[in-house]
Amino acid sequence: MPGDSISSADRILAGTFANDATFRTDYYFTQGMSVNLVHPALGKSSVNKLLLGSKRGGLNYYGFKIRYDGFTPLQISDPEIRYGDRPYAAYIYATQYRIKQDAAKKQRLTSGLDMGFIGPKAGAGKFQTKVHEWLDAPAPQGWKYQVNTNLVLGYQALYEKELLHVAKVAELVGVAEGSLSTLYTYAQSGFLLRSGKMNGYFQNLGITSTSRQNRVDLQKFQFYAQGRFTGRLVGYNATLQGGVLHQNNSYTLKAKEIKRTVSQRSAGLVGAYKGISFESSVVWLTPEFKNGRSHKWMFFELRFII
Repeated sequence: MPGDSISSADRILAGTFANDATFRTDYYFTQGMSVNLVHPALGKSSVNKLLLGSKRGGLNYYGFKIRYDGFTPLQISDPEIRYGDRPYAAYIYATQYRIKQDAAKKQRLTSGLDMGFIGPKAGAGKFQTKVHEWLDAPAPQGWKYQVNTNLVLGYQALYEKELLHVAKVAELVGVAEGSLSTLYTYAQSGFLLRSGKMNGYFQNLGITSTSRQNRVDLQKFQFYAQGRFTGRLVGYNATLQGGVLHQNNSYTLKAKEIKRTVSQRSAGLVGAYKGISFESSVVWLTPEFKNGRSHKWMFFELRFII
């Protein structure tokens, strides 16, 4: 019926990799990876009944993402617990999500359900040890003290809205996000600024597909700079405090040691041609706990139509 929302026919696969080795550091957020699939068949999942987005207007994208991240203290060569420092921690979880995009109103609503686990079964200790062995680097000594196994279960929502548009060369997008989870519970807001040769942010998911729904009047070649800034109010962080279901950890930080406000910013470049895009960015994060340090790392993403 006229006005009903429709499902995108786009099929997109993306992979990300993040690491702090570029800056000759090996602590705090030390490595992360994800695999992300957008496919119309995922719209048949019953999980979508739990996700946000009205049935009227806009274009729906359905996706499934697997994410892994690992964290360590400042000195991984120390075989003892480093009290007052960041605990060893790692998680892996899957997210099924829906993106409700309204190109006319220049807005996007993303919601997702997370499920996985934090703890030794994520394999971060063995993974980091093997990588350091390949690189002939000092082996991490403290993974035996990592945050114990716990369930990751949560719900997240992200709202994005265009605030300013300058011809076809610059965009300012406002961002508001919240998460209620056994892993991360927080509320945050901020903005995304893009400038260069590019398509509109709300015209597609960053690359020009063969779908008739989003290829009209789009540029095949894109190259632009972008920067993000977000401020976050932290309710709970299981990588610092341990999981909420079991508290029998060798070492975690106390609630009073957690920084309740943190900010994150990034700056990078994106290049895209037709159905493929690549992003390279630097990410900065303010201290997450008392006496902690600011941290930075590199982030890469490859996205393409399948």
